[in-house]
Amino acid sequence: MRSSFTSLRARTRLAAGVAVASLAFAGPALAQTEAPPPAPAPTPAPAAPESGEAPPPEASAAPEGRRTYTPEDFARYAPRTALDMLQRVPGFTIQSAQVQRGLGQASGNVLLNGQRVSNQSDDIVTQLGRIPAGNVVRIEIADAATLDIPGLSGQIANIIVRAQGITGQFSWNPEFRPNYSDPLFSRFSVSVSGKQGPVEYTLGLENQASRGAAGGPTLILNADRSLRESRYDELTSNFDQPRVSARFVIDGPGSSVGNLNMIYRDYWYNYNENGVRTRPGQLPFDRTVRSQEDGHNYEIGGDFEFALGSGRLKLIGLQRYASNLLNDEAVTTFRDGRATQGSYFVRESGELERIARAEYRIRALGGDWQLSGEAAFNSLDVSALFGTLQADGSVNLAPFPGSAARVEEARYEGILSYSRPLAEGLTIQVAAGAEYSQLSQVGAGGLTREFVRPKGNINVAWNADPNTTLNLRLNRRVGQISFFNFVDSINLNDGIGNNGNVNLVPPQSWEAEVEGVRRFGPYGQTTLRLYYHAIEDVIDVIPIGATGQGIGNIDSATRIGADWRTTINFDPFGWRGARLDFRVLLQHSEVEDPLTGEMRQISNITRRFFEGQFRWDIPGTDFAIGSAWSSVKNAFNYRLTEVGRQNEGPIFLNAYVEHKDVFGLTVRATIGNTADARQTWDRTVYVGRRDGPVDFYEQRDRLIGPIFAFQVRGRF
Repeated sequence: MRSSFTSLRARTRLAAGVAVASLAFAGPALAQTEAPPPAPAPTPAPAAPESGEAPPPEASAAPEGRRTYTPEDFARYAPRTALDMLQRVPGFTIQSAQVQRGLGQASGNVLLNGQRVSNQSDDIVTQLGRIPAGNVVRIEIADAATLDIPGLSGQIANIIVRAQGITGQFSWNPEFRPNYSDPLFSRFSVSVSGKQGPVEYTLGLENQASRGAAGGPTLILNADRSLRESRYDELTSNFDQPRVSARFVIDGPGSSVGNLNMIYRDYWYNYNENGVRTRPGQLPFDRTVRSQEDGHNYEIGGDFEFALGSGRLKLIGLQRYASNLLNDEAVTTFRDGRATQGSYFVRESGELERIARAEYRIRALGGDWQLSGEAAFNSLDVSALFGTLQADGSVNLAPFPGSAARVEEARYEGILSYSRPLAEGLTIQVAAGAEYSQLSQVGAGGLTREFVRPKGNINVAWNADPNTTLNLRLNRRVGQISFFNFVDSINLNDGIGNNGNVNLVPPQSWEAEVEGVRRFGPYGQTTLRLYYHAIEDVIDVIPIGATGQGIGNIDSATRIGADWRTTINFDPFGWRGARLDFRVLLQHSEVEDPLTGEMRQISNITRRFFEGQFRWDIPGTDFAIGSAWSSVKNAFNYRLTEVGRQNEGPIFLNAYVEHKDVFGLTVRATIGNTADARQTWDRTVYVGRRDGPVDFYEQRDRLIGPIFAFQVRGRF
């Protein structure tokens, strides 16, 4: 069947594709247990001769309640990139910008030289990994309300960077697994930074590849828990995504400053699953699943800020395009002479986004004002084919019903913001505006709709004393939707289909959050964030038609949670060079089930999450040892015909040893998944919908096994 599949791909390679701008796979079984430091980057700051002897980072005093860290504060860690340094700031957790509608107001919690980064395809973690530690002048931690950048909340890191000559850095991150997986040799990154006249630049080449695998039994039980079918499956998942990037910062003329970002990425993903299935009293039969995705995407974005009148005007533009070709097949081969059965699904799509944005800032009436306007255009072209294997070995491909469409959205947004100090240590920031959008679909029952939605926020920051900060945020937010949910689709592996929903709208929410930060000098820091979100048009699976189901909106839902982050430095206790960071997230949600009317959790929402990291930079040596662990539990996934939960865990644990100077290189060896986390799936499938009798139960338990990873980083 492989040759048949290959020819099928050749016959369907039209010129299109979707923006799988980022592919998320089901955790460490399909990816690496510990995500590699994205694009480990260049020039390290000079390591202290006895790296464990230096005291842990403790911020110096700064105006407006800001805390400032200099490169000397991180010398004990021998950092090579800005990412290495920021990850060592006590109690601070990097939050990437939210995937939102257009660029919108700033999000995330990291700035570069006081500015947000105007792109979508390159997350801040990857960008920090390209900045040499030697180029970092300082890191400032400030309250969002004290900054003149609307949209930010909580604690914000502003990294001040200055290029210092031409520097290069590289990283190679091979990975090996003894169970099922192919070895990974192709994960690497290399970048060069420098300055030529008024232009600072960073050029990068990387491949954040992954190799995943798992294997083990699955039991299918009848409603009375008797055995219907036993399965044994082994899967591999290989993903490569070579990417080139360039970032230019132009200083001048005069007080103007500009940024230009360019990214191009190719990717290919191969999923292979081989299984043997046995039913009582019958001969075993074999089932194979193959999935291949190929595509590319690019993004060009930039901004230019200059003085205009009594204020400053920033103009921002961005274009992003992505293409994708997906080929799926599921083939069953019987050992009793029955004809082979096969299903095939082919989808190709192309996604385009264009954004133009302007921001004008001026100081007046005792505060900072910003008026922003944005126009954005998004489109998706998608079509799909479906076919089955015929007796002569051919495949009768035909258009998949409800899968071909063009979806477009034009959006226009205007927001006015104002921020000022109210008293010593007390600052407020207010923003209000609205969004107008026109959402259209051609094909598959398409229609055109128009919406006007209010947007805005209020941020208050109070520095109660030099070691205590409180942040309050009230926010009205409009969420994002996937255009792919407007058309019909099918998952051949799990036998699950979604009907398209042309009436889908973005979720909206009223959000209240309060965050408290308490610093304990050299002992560390703790941060607690409490939040309550009232959501309208929450995204979940809903009934479509008499028997169908798909992604849609439920009128309302609530989400409440607590997020606690703490850093403990052990130097004051006599254990020099040791540090512990941990985070605990607890979350509860409620939504009325669209089928039964009962209150339940939002599908797949995280209910609790825990992660911790311990590191000991051994005094008087270049060695460091450490460990990281995490555990997550999500709510059940509710569909109209089933309910279940997939999980990998219960605990992922790894340990590493690092040497900071092996012929000028930083070398780390890691043993991952030492607690034997496994891939599980428990689901209940019903004869009809979930309010009817049970058809069967599925219980999956797959081995992931240990993961051996290495990292070599250096500069040139």
